[in-house]
Amino acid sequence: MSNSNTAEVKAPESRGTTNRSIIIIGALFFIFGFVTWLNSVLIPYLKIACELNNFQSYFVVTAFYISYLVMALPSAWILKVTGFKKGMSLGLLVMAVGAFIFIPAAYTRTYQLFLLGLFVQGTGLAILQTAANPYITILGPIESAAKRISIMGICNKIAGALAPIALGAIALKNVDALVEELKTMNLAEKASALNVLSERVIVPYLIMMGVLILLAIFIYFSSLPEIDTDKEDETLAKTNINKKSIFQFPHLLLGALAMFLYVGVEVMAGDTVISYGASQGIPFTTAKFFATYTLTAMIVGYLIGIYAIPRFITQEKALKFSAILGIVLGLGAIFTDGYISVLFISLLGLANALVFPAIWPLAIDGLGRFTKVGASFLIMALSGGAIIPLLYGALTDSWNPQSAYWILIPCYLFILYYASYGYKIRKI
Repeated sequence: MSNSNTAEVKAPESRGTTNRSIIIIGALFFIFGFVTWLNSVLIPYLKIACELNNFQSYFVVTAFYISYLVMALPSAWILKVTGFKKGMSLGLLVMAVGAFIFIPAAYTRTYQLFLLGLFVQGTGLAILQTAANPYITILGPIESAAKRISIMGICNKIAGALAPIALGAIALKNVDALVEELKTMNLAEKASALNVLSERVIVPYLIMMGVLILLAIFIYFSSLPEIDTDKEDETLAKTNINKKSIFQFPHLLLGALAMFLYVGVEVMAGDTVISYGASQGIPFTTAKFFATYTLTAMIVGYLIGIYAIPRFITQEKALKFSAILGIVLGLGAIFTDGYISVLFISLLGLANALVFPAIWPLAIDGLGRFTKVGASFLIMALSGGAIIPLLYGALTDSWNPQSAYWILIPCYLFILYYASYGYKIRKI
């Protein structure tokens, strides 16, 4: 199959230029992962510091991921004006503003300010992801796009594996003992102790803000070539001649729904596992590593994808296998207990690894001049991370943390449908 998503690079592309571009985009995906997977620590941390219940604590992921829904289409408009490279730089600066908001939030121990900071960070990521994902997809043949995205995924998940350990060592240090001490404190002592706990994140987020600003400057002056997605080759132009709207591409719309559900279960696997481990009687000092296990499992999955796609397995078959594995592991978590049950949740990282890399090229294949808008739809779908974990939190309060994982099963079933049939539907 030819690259039906043909785009034009404004400067001649050598292999060396392409490799440099992949390295630069890989650095961006590292940032995506580090910032995103801090949420797995922020959920239990803010639950304690701001005195929240389970449902309230999962607004951490809601505030972060809902920004994708709100800002994805505006991000596409921004990129039409700025182009990919300047748009990426702008996204990093917006993320730096979000990191700065954590400073007054920590000093005042105001949950709403923390949520605002997370929303602003998500807004910056929405711009970045709307640019970076189609960029890396179009940078080479569509048949091997999942392989390139898997390389990006490794950068993303290595950062994600490091993030909860780094922030957890600071934010959750001796927190098990603190939780017990809080039970015996009077109101004044309790407020003082929680204020100290809240201020633990100030230095990490100041450092993050500085790194984001420096990276924004680097991207702005980098040698990244600009890609023009508005131009189509002759074959694709004929195919899309009667297409007036993005809603005339059902394989994209179904792909966006599959992406919505996938991001929901991916965020659940990473961001609920620490709290779930604690609910199974495992101390926070041990449970803080479970999110890292999830991310490590994803890295293993990405390595498999890099080696096997498209050499031994197609993107479609990889997606189908991932969905089936997700169903099996989800049921395993529900019907076992203790460390084994938590391990099944962490192993969902393996099931999730190739879902994003496979859905993305299948969904935007053939969009041509609609690519930026199509990409924004897929970025909007990342808001699944805002909705599904919140539903999990509500089910946790109503049932229990383990039974609430039943929400995983219908999500993976739809992903299985898309991998089997949905991506083939090209006409309404």
